[in-house]
Amino acid sequence: MEDRAPEKQSSYTYWVREATEDVAPRPVPRKLSAADLSKQPRPAVLGSVWNQAGTWEERNLNSWASNRIKELLKSLGSLEFSSGKAYIEEVTKCSGDAFLVTVRNKKRVGYTYEVTIKFKGDWLIQKENKKIKGHLDIPEFSFGELEDLQIQVRLSGDEDLSTDDKMKICNDLRLYLAPIRKKLEVFEQELRDR
Repeated sequence: MEDRAPEKQSSYTYWVREATEDVAPRPVPRKLSAADLSKQPRPAVLGSVWNQAGTWEERNLNSWASNRIKELLKSLGSLEFSSGKAYIEEVTKCSGDAFLVTVRNKKRVGYTYEVTIKFKGDWLIQKENKKIKGHLDIPEFSFGELEDLQIQVRLSGDEDLSTDDKMKICNDLRLYLAPIRKKLEVFEQELRDR
């Protein structure tokens, strides 16, 4: 009598298909030529070549954004008031971050900045023409929040001005808010289009 090992019962069945004339032939691998590659359509992928999956890529736009904000704000020119005139001398501080993020093949932009603008002006105060200098501070502004933009006015060399005169000058200078907001809206649009 022969000792046979009992046959093992498996939990699955593996089927092998027999090739017949009805079945399509198996594909034969071949090397692609440069002409074959040039015929293939190129997918429209955002981001760099190494990030073909398109999951995440961030570009730092600080240098471009700082220069562009300064350029736009310097172009404001002068503003006439009921009792005076002021003009932008220079943008003394422009600090913050701007970035372009590509997430799952979609572009998203953002920024956060603080700006200080130096101004000079002439006001008629108590029938006397006075030269006024100072700074306009925009404490913080970021993408999509330009409606909440605020300006703080700092006057320099204002010792001989009364409180009422200072208030009048500050209120006049706050009229710069609308043109500054328009320039920053232009900046936001340019940032989106990058």
